[in-house]
Amino acid sequence: MSKKKPIPRFESEAEEQEFWDEHDSTEYVEWSEARSMVLANLQPSTKTISLRLPKHMLEELKLLANKRDVPYQSLLKVFLAERIEAELKHVRGTAGARRHRRDLTRG
Repeated sequence: MSKKKPIPRFESEAEEQEFWDEHDSTEYVEWSEARSMVLANLQPSTKTISLRLPKHMLEELKLLANKRDVPYQSLLKVFLAERIEAELKHVRGTAGARRHRRDLTRG
């Protein structure tokens, strides 16, 4: 078993996420020793916001939610989560391509 690198301390969750996006966890964690855990009481933190939507957009959202038999607020969160994930993949892909091109020009 090779010696693992120490995991750095992070100032924020965003800093930690950026670190793990750019580093291979197998250099830091011995995954063969990992154990499963159940975090039964873990609740995602939420924040209430006010959002103004055009009436027709809200009605269409409610219609779609009704067809899926879910509350419209829940469907809106799903739509937002899917779009945010797609946008982040695009941004990371674009940033990764820029890094790759930059690395190629240095060599």
